[in-house]
Amino acid sequence: MSTKLRLPISNPTAQAQAQAQVQQHTTLSSPSFWAFVKRLSDSGRRAFSRRRPWLELVDRSAFSRPNSLSDATARIRKNISYFRVNYLTVIASVLALSLLYHPFSLLTILTLLASWLFLYLLRPSDQPLVVLSRTFSDRETLGILIFVTVFVIFLTSVGSMLMSATIIGLGIVSVHGAFRDPEDLFLDDQELPGSGLFSFINNATSSAAASMPAAIVVVSGA
Repeated sequence: MSTKLRLPISNPTAQAQAQAQVQQHTTLSSPSFWAFVKRLSDSGRRAFSRRRPWLELVDRSAFSRPNSLSDATARIRKNISYFRVNYLTVIASVLALSLLYHPFSLLTILTLLASWLFLYLLRPSDQPLVVLSRTFSDRETLGILIFVTVFVIFLTSVGSMLMSATIIGLGIVSVHGAFRDPEDLFLDDQELPGSGLFSFINNATSSAAASMPAAIVVVSGA
């Protein structure tokens, strides 16, 4: 009587899904991820607390027609330095409304951001990316993410939608800055250097990025 041997059958798809779930769980539970989120949240909260009163932004008595193009340019520069957080909120609101009216674009951008975070930025360096039983190096992962990002932003309708919304937001800011007389606005001395429209975003990003190496050291030493 012959004995039949049963060979183990592996399921590559199930293994790939299990490995992906393990990688995602490891990233979410790592201290570097939560340190990044906390630092980014704190930086954003600090920056948003420096916004000016909205009633001051829409004070009708302060609006007047600029005398010349140079006067309008000078007004825009001073108003951007004073209302930069409010202006960024306006631009972000226009982008958010545009994304809400285009759910596919919103889902695409969220998927793209999640891919950058979980597959490259916050993925532990000692855990390679494995997809369908194939191991990808950091250089290959970065190249794929850059290619997909360029394709999505420049070769699909998502990029044109983002560009249109940004132009509309900048147009609103420019019109308001040109017609809002800044004579009654007083800037603090410490706000003058580096007081551009996107200055506090750079500070928030650098502060959040600075927290990642320390958290990674904690993980490697644990």
